[in-house]
Amino acid sequence: MDSSSSVPLHPLAPAQAGPRKRLGFSALLAVAVGLVVSQGVMVLMLQGAGIAGMGFIVPLALAWLLALSYACSFSELALMIPRAGSLSSYTEVAIGQFPAILATFSGYVVVAMFALSAELLLMEFIIDKVYPHSMPPLSVAFGVLLLFTVLNLFNIDIFARLQTVLALVMMVMLLVMGLGALTSEGAGSVSSLVATSGWNPMGLGVIALAAMAVWGFVGAEFVCPLVEETRRPERNIPASMMVGLTVIFLIIALYCVGALLTVPQAELASNGLPHYLFATTVFGEAGQVLLVTAAITATCSTLNSSLAAIPRMLLGMAQSGQAFGVFKRQGKRSGAPWVAVLFVSAVTGLPLLLMHDNPDAINRLLLAAALAWLLAYIITHINVIALRRRYPHVHRPFRTPFYPLPQLFGIAGMLFAIWHVSPSPEMTVPIFASAGVVLAIVSLIAVVWIKCVMRKPLFRPEPLEPALGSRTDNLNNQGEL
Repeated sequence: MDSSSSVPLHPLAPAQAGPRKRLGFSALLAVAVGLVVSQGVMVLMLQGAGIAGMGFIVPLALAWLLALSYACSFSELALMIPRAGSLSSYTEVAIGQFPAILATFSGYVVVAMFALSAELLLMEFIIDKVYPHSMPPLSVAFGVLLLFTVLNLFNIDIFARLQTVLALVMMVMLLVMGLGALTSEGAGSVSSLVATSGWNPMGLGVIALAAMAVWGFVGAEFVCPLVEETRRPERNIPASMMVGLTVIFLIIALYCVGALLTVPQAELASNGLPHYLFATTVFGEAGQVLLVTAAITATCSTLNSSLAAIPRMLLGMAQSGQAFGVFKRQGKRSGAPWVAVLFVSAVTGLPLLLMHDNPDAINRLLLAAALAWLLAYIITHINVIALRRRYPHVHRPFRTPFYPLPQLFGIAGMLFAIWHVSPSPEMTVPIFASAGVVLAIVSLIAVVWIKCVMRKPLFRPEPLEPALGSRTDNLNNQGEL
């Protein structure tokens, strides 16, 4: 175990004035809320409500608490090592190179592989619903994937200024749908819904839906790479995530209750496009047009941001020796990491080819993605515990309240959610097989790469001092914390 005696044991001295930091609480809150919502969230939340009825509020609340626990861990790590990097930046100094590579691929590349494919399939299904058999199968999905691959190869980001705004519009739409359902003429009452549903709020079958519910709360940690551009990050980073996750919980709960009041529970559980059914039930043709437009825009926005961010993550890993050197190749004129862009595009398209004719494909892809993301969050909690033990006296601008209870709760709850990730027995093997095979391949490649190319131990942490030196440089350039 490394000694922490050479690490600074006190807060940094006041830094010299630098460029003004431009991101405050409201900007970070928009990121924390905006990057969570997608078509996949809209579908899984309603299907969970269809399975458990009003009892779905229980796993939804459990997922919210689990999300707050990861917000605490990411806040502590991001402010302790305030670098504009990914999860690998924290993990390599906490528990070593292998977990760093596994966490980054599990939490971002594998998630993109499954979740982006699900988003494209959802868009394909909705267009086919509105314009039946008007286009060949998968032509829309692959057409959109090709379009945004080409745009990112030329480094053209047409959504750069609209990304968060578009996702926030989706949150507003969920709120409008929930409120519209509560006030519609055909809606029942919440009390009668609870009285007649016969739900067991503490039944294991209901609580086991936490893995489905947690998909509504993943992604708030994307505020952490913005730490160097944030005013008062020691306050705004954790506050934006926790407030954002709470806002999401309230809106999703209202959205699910509204759907249960207006759409038969069995139809929510069995319909492949329950958000489409909900919108058209409440708003008629206007809801159909609104939802289709928003869904297509959200899919394009999510796909574009992933094809912009994840290849650059692979570029950074390649530059630090954690990924294949070919990922360092960039276009001479555009500067885009073109090999990494093509790689992410290819792994997104592969599940489309394998699962497009399977009606359960979307649920399988989204739940496999949730499993992979939960694994990354478990590693994040372990990072906090490892760094607390190895470097107990290093200055932490944010310290997890009641440490280590949130971390232990997060690890236990996420392991429980992974174990019960399948909402039905027939989906268990496909979900674990989809995620397990991909993660096994990633793990095997990571082991060979670390041992034979990097020539480093799998679980030996990197020194913390360079990271803290980077922190000092960043603060001197950007202004005081």
